[in-house]
Amino acid sequence: MDKIIMHNMYFYGYHGVLEAEKTIGQKFIVDVEIMLDLESAGKSDSVENTISYADVYDDIKYLVESERFNLIEALSERIASNILSRYSLAKEVLVRLKKPEAPVKGIFDYFAVEIRRKK
Repeated sequence: MDKIIMHNMYFYGYHGVLEAEKTIGQKFIVDVEIMLDLESAGKSDSVENTISYADVYDDIKYLVESERFNLIEALSERIASNILSRYSLAKEVLVRLKKPEAPVKGIFDYFAVEIRRKK
């Protein structure tokens, strides 16, 4: 299966269980892979036969920056369901959501969840 890959999209949002996360906010990094058939887009060279990654980016930006969730699992689920419901060509989606500023005492790059959903 072909895929559109969107990696390391940075957004600022207000997601988390702690009150400070909900009021101060923090950075989130999103990776998305959308599985679909790109053969007709490749042969026709027409944007009508693919999914606009600019549109997907705008959708993800809106969800991360405008909506609020306690869990990154819930935000990831929302992103995946949005892509699958809004874009008919999408057959499957992988969402990896990284939280590099999680309120955990320790040294780490990030904590993350990764989900894969199919139509």
